Amino acid sequence: MLATLAAAQHGVVARGQLYALGFTAHQLQTRIRSGRLLRVHRGVYAVGHDRLSARGRWMAAVLACGSEAVLSHRAALALWDLRPIPSGRIDVTVTAGNGRGQPGIRVHSARTLHPADCAVVDGVPVTTLARALLDYAEVARFQQLRLVLEEAIRREVLDGRTLDETLARGRGRHGLKPLRAALAAIRGPAPWTQSELEREFLALVRAAGLPEPSANVVVDGFLVDLYWPEARLVVEIDSYGFHKTRKKFEDDRRQDTKLQLAGVVTIRVTQSRVEGEPEQLLSDVAAMLSRAPRPAGGEAMLSRARRPAGAAA
Repeated sequence: MLATLAAAQHGVVARGQLYALGFTAHQLQTRIRSGRLLRVHRGVYAVGHDRLSARGRWMAAVLACGSEAVLSHRAALALWDLRPIPSGRIDVTVTAGNGRGQPGIRVHSARTLHPADCAVVDGVPVTTLARALLDYAEVARFQQLRLVLEEAIRREVLDGRTLDETLARGRGRHGLKPLRAALAAIRGPAPWTQSELEREFLALVRAAGLPEPSANVVVDGFLVDLYWPEARLVVEIDSYGFHKTRKKFEDDRRQDTKLQLAGVVTIRVTQSRVEGEPEQLLSDVAAMLSRAPRPAGGEAMLSRARRPAGAAA
């Protein structure tokens, strides 16, 4: 029974659950000393080994905060597959007076936690997507919030009526204003971005007040990351994970040459520039946009790229 419970909870169990299965305090101590139970948090143990997945760490944090605790904020959005797995402490929400802070866990106390704001994803108790967005709106920068909303809209996982009901229950919350502002800022289809680095760069562009580019469109037969048609400018985000092969390197240079012959300028942007020198990078992009060169030899052909089946967003 212990193995079954641990498997259902991504390899972790709580002390209270072990007692409910009939274990005695002496039996628990014996298993702890022998290494069959490994402490993750106070009263929470990994069964057999401590190589926990992200879901195992999230489940352990929820179990450590009590029976009514739920994963929330950044971690909740990662579980809903709308953000990358966050580093640092794990966000868990509890009702007022319940749950205690532990190392590695950031506890958020809510006056109430309505049942309609709670869900279970892959066995992990978590806030609903709508509630996670409202919570995230209180701690995220505006552009980060907007990008998550666009991702939810693009994947068609955000239910408008559920969101409205969540906002109504959240009367007085600090996240209401930024969340509504981010929703209002989204006009038309959400841009299809393929990587977190693209989303980071797009957020920088928006924060700087630069014109918004088209994302992942076909220009003269080539799928490009970002394109400003008026300036005939392409920005390609070169992360090592996608551009580390020799063939990819050669293909990229061949593409740049073909686009240049069509009058399209390409800037290749690395992760180190996005994260290490964003102001200079934006200055370079702004300078290129201000030139707005006239088409050479006819307009480059532009079409919206269709998302391939199974492609990562």
